[in-house]
Amino acid sequence: MRKGASFLFLILMASSPVFPQLPDFYKGVDRVTWVVDDLTKVMDGWRGLGFQDMQEFGEVDLTNEQYRGQPVDGRARVAVARLGSVNVTWLQPISGKSLYSDFLARKGPGIIGLTHRTPTLSALENEVKRLASLGVGVLGKGTIPTDSGEITYVYFDTEAEGKYILGLINYPGDMAPDSSPRGPANLKLSQYAFVSKDLDKPAGYWQKLGFPQMSVTHGELKNLQHRGQPGQFDQKLGWQRHGAIVYEWILPLKGPTVYEEHLTRHGEGFHHLAFDVDDMDKVTADWAQKGFPIVQAGAWGDEGKPGSGRFAYSDTTVIGGICIEFLWNHKGN
Repeated sequence: MRKGASFLFLILMASSPVFPQLPDFYKGVDRVTWVVDDLTKVMDGWRGLGFQDMQEFGEVDLTNEQYRGQPVDGRARVAVARLGSVNVTWLQPISGKSLYSDFLARKGPGIIGLTHRTPTLSALENEVKRLASLGVGVLGKGTIPTDSGEITYVYFDTEAEGKYILGLINYPGDMAPDSSPRGPANLKLSQYAFVSKDLDKPAGYWQKLGFPQMSVTHGELKNLQHRGQPGQFDQKLGWQRHGAIVYEWILPLKGPTVYEEHLTRHGEGFHHLAFDVDDMDKVTADWAQKGFPIVQAGAWGDEGKPGSGRFAYSDTTVIGGICIEFLWNHKGN
C-alpha cells in the first residue's frame, strides 16, 4: 500500500464507528413477554386455534420485582404457553404499578419485548455492565424462586429508541424451557416483526449496541388484498439477521394497511409473529373459520417459480393485540 493510500486508510478507520461485540446468547430468543387485558379470553382464543401447551399460575405478587429502581407493589395474573416454536409469558396486570400496567395503559395489549437466555448468571451481570457502558439502563428486574434456585431476569430501557424492550433471563442449573414446536402443524417461527415511523433511528440504535446492521428493501408485491378489498399499500422493510432470528422492521409508505392501523391503536413497536406454513390456503381457511379472518395478503415474485411466495395476516388482535402472519415460499424447481 502506498504511503498516501495508507494515510487515507488510517483517516477512514479513525472516522468509522466501532461497534461492540454482541454476545452469542442473542442468537436465540428464549421468550416473548406479552401484556394482555383479559388473560382468560386470550388463553381460550389460542386454545381454540389448537394450542394446548399452557399453564396458568393465577394471581401473582410482583414483590420480587423492581421497576425504574423502585420496588413493585403490583399483582398480575400470569400464564406461560408455547405457540408453535415460541415461548410466551402472558401477564394481565390486576393492581398496583408495574412495568406491565404502565405498558398496558400507554399502548394497550401486546408484546412488550424479546428476552434472551444467558448461559450463566455472571454472563447476565456482565451484559448489564456492557449495556450500561453504552448508555442503556435497567428498566426493571426481578427473581422467581423455584425448587432448583432463582430465575433472574432483567429488562432494559430500550423502548424509546429501539421500539421494544430488550430482556435477559438466567435459569438455575440445567433448568430451561423445552424448545420443540407445539400446536397445530408445528408452526415454525420465521420472523419477529415491528412497525416503525422511521427505519434509520432504530437501525442506528441497535447497531450501536452491537446488533447486526439493518438492510432495507423496497420490493414489488402483487395480488394485494386489505380487508376484503384490492390493496394499494406499500412499505419499506428493514431486516436484521443473526443466528436463527430474523427481525423485520416495517415502515408504511401508503395505505390503508394493518401497519397503519397498529400505529394508530398502539404506536410503534411489536406488530406480528410470522410463521412458515406448507399449505397457505388450508391454514388461512382454518383460522378464518375459527373467527380470525385474513385482513391483509399478497404475493411476491413470479407465481409458480423459485423465489416466489405468499403472505397473509390473520387478525388475532382480539386475543393479545398483535397479528399473526403466515408465509409460504415456492419450493419447486
